[in-house]
Amino acid sequence: MRERKRISSHELRGIKTAPKKASIKTAEVPGPKSVELGKLKEKYISKAIGLSAPVYVDRAEGSLIHDIDGNVFIDMGSGIGVTNVGHSPKEVVNAVKKQAEKFTHLCFMVTPYEGYVRLCEKLASVAPHPGLAKSVLYNSGAEAVENSVKISRHFTKRPAAFSFVHAFHGRTFLAMALTSKEMPYKAGFGPLPETYKVEFAYCYRCPYKMEYPSCGVACADKIDEIWSTPQFQGKVACLVGEPVAGEGGFIVPPKEFYAKVTKICRKHGAVYVDDEIQTGAGRTGKMWAIQHWPGVEPDILVSGKGIGGGFPVSATTGRAELMDAPQVGGLGGTFGGNPVGCAAALAQFEIIEKNMKNVPKINAYMTKRLREMQSRFPIIGEVRGMGAMMAIELVSDAKAKTPAAKETKATKVAAMKKGMILLSCGTLDNVIRLHPSIMMPDDLLEQAMDILEASLEEGIKG
Repeated sequence: MRERKRISSHELRGIKTAPKKASIKTAEVPGPKSVELGKLKEKYISKAIGLSAPVYVDRAEGSLIHDIDGNVFIDMGSGIGVTNVGHSPKEVVNAVKKQAEKFTHLCFMVTPYEGYVRLCEKLASVAPHPGLAKSVLYNSGAEAVENSVKISRHFTKRPAAFSFVHAFHGRTFLAMALTSKEMPYKAGFGPLPETYKVEFAYCYRCPYKMEYPSCGVACADKIDEIWSTPQFQGKVACLVGEPVAGEGGFIVPPKEFYAKVTKICRKHGAVYVDDEIQTGAGRTGKMWAIQHWPGVEPDILVSGKGIGGGFPVSATTGRAELMDAPQVGGLGGTFGGNPVGCAAALAQFEIIEKNMKNVPKINAYMTKRLREMQSRFPIIGEVRGMGAMMAIELVSDAKAKTPAAKETKATKVAAMKKGMILLSCGTLDNVIRLHPSIMMPDDLLEQAMDILEASLEEGIKG
């Protein structure tokens, strides 16, 4: 009997081949179909919605994005740090299908269901320390951040919150107030709730013109000094901080910084909120980035982005005495902990736990290539980051550290035209960030770094 030819899923969907690397087929990028959709975007969508890469997506698998014009891009943005294990992993897709066939929505506050409970149980089991025992689930990172401040205010009976210069915590009112960058996130939207900024440990651009380690991490000591003034004594409920400043430029503080910061919070009777929305879920090689700073124990951990397997799931996870402080009904939301999202998140956590071992290898290769580029291109002022979140800060004058925002934008555009989705960040708009999946294949990561190098060369020329 003649053997039947096996038909792949790609053939069933009418796709002749499935490229395993970046591939540009159109003469221009964006291609003609994306350009046409772009015209509709201009007509029907607010101009306040900006696009980093205006190529309209047909499908995404693993670390590759296929656009409607047939172009294939390496995804080094991961939906801004969401698809930590790549696009549409089969385990997540199967879990979503199974749950969707049962029910797609039941408000947990009306009729509870197991998925919400199991996800909160999982968050407690993977928390950076055993004291983080209870959770509430939400939709977005900003929502989880805002609720962490609500909980802190309720517990301490204090009105104000501290956050760091270079911080990003979201776009809703309180989260926006905690965010540092004015344009485009805050301009024109005030007045904002009562929050105050303290300096972050940005050693490359030290606000106190000091050098690490001889500085003794003086920026942390300065926080205590400011906090001890009459203006703030007994008035600050919490300090909200990212272990690695994400939108602010992938800034990694020294190893002593968070031990000092959490000690200062304890001294002043305030809550330390660890915002792991972008740094968590295995992104840095540990489940939570704060675990790279031994002995540091946050009071509340905020998670989102990467925990949801591509679905809008976020959480505040904290000490029981904090999480139980608000009155019944004081926390919650209609869609918080959506059952399909919970199913996706639970499936995603299993994949993360199995694949975090890949992160040191990804980090070592990216660091090696970026250091080589730095030796070739003086415009790279600093290479920094942690795990599978690395960045280069571009400066037009190495000594003066003049931000090279124009060249950063040009590099990002050049990368898109060569087949890679690249994001920028930084308070000064001069940082290129690399956010690969923690499961990105070696050959694809190599191609990504080759494209980055070629794009840098082009971007520098303008």
